[in-house]
Amino acid sequence: VQLVESGGALAKPGESLRLSCAPSGNMFSLHAIGWYRQAPGEQRELLARITGSGTTTYKDSVKGRFAISRDNTDNTVYLQLNNLKPEDTAVYYCNTDLRAKRNLWGQGTQVTVSS
Repeated sequence: VQLVESGGALAKPGESLRLSCAPSGNMFSLHAIGWYRQAPGEQRELLARITGSGTTTYKDSVKGRFAISRDNTDNTVYLQLNNLKPEDTAVYYCNTDLRAKRNLWGQGTQVTVSS
């Protein structure tokens, strides 16, 4: 399964964005999907993850502000970003566990938070 991220944009502090992750292959609903981000000069970090059955986990620093969800009929995983802060500026990626472990990544989608 290859994944395509979209929805990144320039936003002001306090605004919200919704990122989308769509697959280009089959059996998407079986895969756990994680949302990651990488800021300039920083390592890529896992922000949130959702299993095929909908169980979610979050990095502590984004709990309460970010929300991951999936629509298996629409074959899309979403990441809702609320109350954005300048430090959320990064390229955001989605990925399966296996592709992440193999260091295989898509293009990502840029989120820039600036007043």
